[in-house]
Amino acid sequence: MWEDCYEDKSLLTPASISRLCSSITHVFQNWLESLPEEIIPDILVRLPIKSLIRFTSVSKSWNSTIKHPTFIRTHLTHTRNSTHQNSTHLILIHNVSNEGTSKHNYGQVPISGFKEDSYSLHYDNTAATEHCKIEFPIALKQMMKNPCFRVSGTCNGLVLLAEDVCHDVYNYVLWNPSIRKYVILPKPTVWKSTHGEYKASMGLGYDAVKNDYKVVRVTFLVDQPDHSLTDLVQYYSLATGSWGMLRVLPPCMLLSSRVLVFANGALHFLALRGTDNHEMKCLLMGFDVGSESLREILLPESLKMDALSEFKLGASGDGKSIGLFVMCDTETNSYLDIWVMKEYYVQKSWTKLMILTPQGPERSLPKPICFRRSGHEVVLQLEDDRRLVSLDIEGYNFLLRERIGQK
Repeated sequence: MWEDCYEDKSLLTPASISRLCSSITHVFQNWLESLPEEIIPDILVRLPIKSLIRFTSVSKSWNSTIKHPTFIRTHLTHTRNSTHQNSTHLILIHNVSNEGTSKHNYGQVPISGFKEDSYSLHYDNTAATEHCKIEFPIALKQMMKNPCFRVSGTCNGLVLLAEDVCHDVYNYVLWNPSIRKYVILPKPTVWKSTHGEYKASMGLGYDAVKNDYKVVRVTFLVDQPDHSLTDLVQYYSLATGSWGMLRVLPPCMLLSSRVLVFANGALHFLALRGTDNHEMKCLLMGFDVGSESLREILLPESLKMDALSEFKLGASGDGKSIGLFVMCDTETNSYLDIWVMKEYYVQKSWTKLMILTPQGPERSLPKPICFRRSGHEVVLQLEDDRRLVSLDIEGYNFLLRERIGQK
């Protein structure tokens, strides 16, 4: 027997392998049947989504349990509250490779000299270790008319993709990388051919009451004959598979960010609105995905509005409130202010966490990406070599990361 092993001869024939697998399956099935029914959901709720999908084929009762709306909500809550590295709370990195170092604004994909792009998932822990590479669906690549998609939102493992980096061809996709499935959304109502030039922002949110995911699209119409400020909002429901009615928002002008930020049940964006003394005032607007109503949230009283400043919203670490990045990078002034609204919807709770000045040998200003789950770290991108760094706000320490490009 030992001689056979050393001669690289297998001791297991296909028939014996089949019998062994059958025996293991039989033992496993007997063990499952011996478990009390009441503890099975408590076991399943601790498993990652990929394991749950496999276990739907174990038995009819397991399939029914895993697909039940109550279990899905419980599993989602358990995943959110988990701090273990093996939990499915991950950071999606969209890495875009291009020639040169052309500058680009927040939320834009650097397509000048585009070569390729890739996706990877990283644990949201101190080391931000890589969980896995993601294979992008071939069918989606074949349908693209742009070099790549733009990540326009993430929520509970779902990813919203928009194909508008060069030309907006109205292709929007909800993608679940964990189970390798996606849904191509029907075309929205507002097109350039129907409403003229516009600026649009999109985001993805979760309606906890109806257990539904919704894509919200806000469009600011540029070419209005009476020069009025006209914004339209429309949402897509994953449950119904269709877009809702087009609604007109109170007069305001959508600011340049193309991504709506989901926090505390609403998708948020910045807008300008005229005042009684004919000035423009910046407001934080929130579209509640459950009630489908609009919230107006006041920004910090001490916030200075500067035409040369750039603004970016971000969900707080726990996802229950909003953070604000204010960046000014000119020859005479260069800084990054980091704000967070510690108590949602309360203007007085806005707190400036820190003022960041140019860093590194080139004295360049890092670009803000997002808040970490811990709440006291912020992910930034270095201008010099496009590395991602994690800034510990409390200790003012930079934790270097690998060069992984755009998020």
